[in-house]
Amino acid sequence: MASGRAVGAREAERVFRAAYGRAVAVLVRVFGDIDVAEEAVQDAFTTALERWPADGLPPSPAGWIVTTAKNRAIDRLRRESSRTDRHLQAALLHARDEPADEGPVRDDRLRLIFTCCHPALSEQARVALTLRLLGGLTTAEIARAFLVPEPTMAQRLVRAKAKIRDAGIPYRIPAEADLPERVRGVLAVVYLIFNEGYAASSGDDLIREDLSTEAVRLGRLLADLLPDDPEIMGLLALMLLIESRRPARTAPDVGLVPLAEQDRSRWDGALIAEGRALARRCVEGGRPGPYQIQAAVNAVHSEAPTVADTDWEQILRLYDQLLVLSPSPVVALNRAVAVAEVEGPRTALALVDALDLDGYHAFHAVRADLLRRLGRIPEAAAAYDAARAHTRNAAERDFLRRSRASLTMRRPRPDSG
Repeated sequence: MASGRAVGAREAERVFRAAYGRAVAVLVRVFGDIDVAEEAVQDAFTTALERWPADGLPPSPAGWIVTTAKNRAIDRLRRESSRTDRHLQAALLHARDEPADEGPVRDDRLRLIFTCCHPALSEQARVALTLRLLGGLTTAEIARAFLVPEPTMAQRLVRAKAKIRDAGIPYRIPAEADLPERVRGVLAVVYLIFNEGYAASSGDDLIREDLSTEAVRLGRLLADLLPDDPEIMGLLALMLLIESRRPARTAPDVGLVPLAEQDRSRWDGALIAEGRALARRCVEGGRPGPYQIQAAVNAVHSEAPTVADTDWEQILRLYDQLLVLSPSPVVALNRAVAVAEVEGPRTALALVDALDLDGYHAFHAVRADLLRRLGRIPEAAAAYDAARAHTRNAAERDFLRRSRASLTMRRPRPDSG
């Protein structure tokens, strides 16, 4: 290995995590077995922790991990040559002669996404497995995203991988005729990966840039694959418009900065322009879908030079449409935020209190803000406490702590709206 800059264990872990999805995807293609791929990549990481601090980073860390993992897998299969798994025996024989790329997509990660999103798997299993294998999320992080206990998610992942193996689900891109239908599940996966990157479910950092960047990359690849699919275009527009605000979402001395308080001059103009252009194309297509409408909502936010200039009536109309196309408590919660700006916090609070979202921290945070605006300070404080209890992200917890503390500093005049 060529000598490079020496790195510590923390940086080696960061580099490894960035390359994890690609490495697992390549190894799954080569060996046709998820467990073999994951174990080999973990072995490669162990070797990296032993070598990189002294030898330095190789010229291509991701390529090094893939090559090392592949060699580790071959060695392991040879040592276990007595095993009767004919599938793995065949993988060993053909591992050095990787099959040529076929089909409309030449990307290992997308190939693996379509495998993980196969209709034979439940929707939650598709999302969870892709977050694990492509996004590199831990089982605990995925469990938090689904609001289920970690052991439950661990069993779900085991069953999903066994289903792929036992059902003989192929590691390939679907046929052209099947792509439009299959892509819907893929879009849900990509968006959840983006959300985990934009607002991490746990940990010290609010943002995991590697995941949001990967989701945008996958969105662009999907748009190249099916350029006439309006929901792919809508999802890409949505991610770009949300991602444009990332530079303003945190501040060194403050931490998380909510949308209403962000310095809009820090928003990424190039991403906004690209996202708006895509959103306009969606509108012109005349085939509205949930991602397109959410992109339109964020386009409206991006057009307002200040929070006071936001066209909340247009946003409310868009949420009305979204609630018809994709009815869910979370959509209803977001709509209530717009209702608060158009009709007042009292009307919005009644809508929020009717929702069954007690385990969702944003539900309690929205309630807290509405109660604050209504001058119901003790109830607002309790709602902030509930919101903090339901998030394990340190940045969000700190923001909620500061919001609660501000209640004792001033008692706002009750908002009768």
